[in-house]
Amino acid sequence: MSEQELSRPAADVASSNPAMTVLRMLWADKLAFASVVFLLVVTFCAIFGPALLEEAATKQNLRGRNAPPFDFSANWLFWLGGDALGRPLLARIIVAAQNTIFVAAGAVVCSLVIGTALGLIAGYSSRTASQVILRLADVIMSFPSLLLAVIVLFMLQSSAWNLVLVLAITRIPVYLRTSRAEVLEVRERMFVQAAKVMGASNRRIVFRHILPVVLPTLVTIATLDFAFVMLAESSLSFLGIGIQPPEITWGLMVAQGRPYLTTAWWVSFWPGIAIVLTTMSLNLLSNWMRVALDPGQRWRLETRRKRNA
Repeated sequence: MSEQELSRPAADVASSNPAMTVLRMLWADKLAFASVVFLLVVTFCAIFGPALLEEAATKQNLRGRNAPPFDFSANWLFWLGGDALGRPLLARIIVAAQNTIFVAAGAVVCSLVIGTALGLIAGYSSRTASQVILRLADVIMSFPSLLLAVIVLFMLQSSAWNLVLVLAITRIPVYLRTSRAEVLEVRERMFVQAAKVMGASNRRIVFRHILPVVLPTLVTIATLDFAFVMLAESSLSFLGIGIQPPEITWGLMVAQGRPYLTTAWWVSFWPGIAIVLTTMSLNLLSNWMRVALDPGQRWRLETRRKRNA
C-alpha cells in the first residue's frame, strides 16, 4: 500500500468501500434499515424453519385447541396461541414462510428474467419483432391476473410450482414494457452511439452498455412486485385454489382461521400480520432503493448520513 493511501483518514477509506457506503446509506434511513433486518429474519425462517420446527408445526394436540396467545407459562411455541387442531401458531408461521417466500421469489425472478429478455429484444431489434412481442404482452394483460390464475389452477393441479408458473406469466408484461421503454431511451445516448461507431456487436451493446443502466430500475420494480405477488399467492390460498394441506402458507393459515374469527381471532390474525409486515417492509425497501440506485437522488441519503454522523 502506498504512503499516500496510508495517510488517508479511516473515514475516507471506509467511504471508498461500496459495501460500507451502502450500509451507511441504509443506516441513514432507519425505516429501510428496519425493513432489511425484518426481511433477513423472514429469509432465515424460510430457509431453516422447516428443518427446525416442521415436526412441531404439524403435530396435533387437541388439548391445546385454539389456545389463546400470550400464555408465557406454556411452551414458547404457543406464545402466539394454537390453531383448531392444537398446533402452535408460531411454529406454523415460521414453517409456512418457506412456501410463501418460495412462490413469491420464484415468480418474481422468472418474470424478471423473461420479461427483461423480451424487453431488450423488443427495444433493440427490428420493428416487426418488437410488435410481435408487444402483442404477446397485450394478450397477457387482457386477462386480469387473479382471474387468469384461477382459471389455470382449476385446470392444473394446485402446487407450488404451478403457482410460480401462473404468477410469473401474469407479471411478465410489467418487466417487458418497462425494460423496452428504458432501452428505447438509453439506446439514443452518446455512449451507446460511441460503442456502435467503435464496432461493438449488438449483443455487447445490449448486455455491456444498456442492461447495466436498465437493471437498477427493474430491480426496484421487482422488490415492489414481490409484495404484490405474495399478496396474490395469499389470495389464491385463501380462496382454496393455492397450495393445499398438508403444505402451509400464510394465506392458507388465514383461510383456515376464518371460521374462528369470532371465538379465536388469533388463528387468522398472526399470519395476516406476517403478510402485512413483510409487504410493508418490501415497500419501504423499494422506496429506499429507488433513491439509492438513482445517481440524481442519491445525494439525499448521503446528506442525511453526513448529518447523522
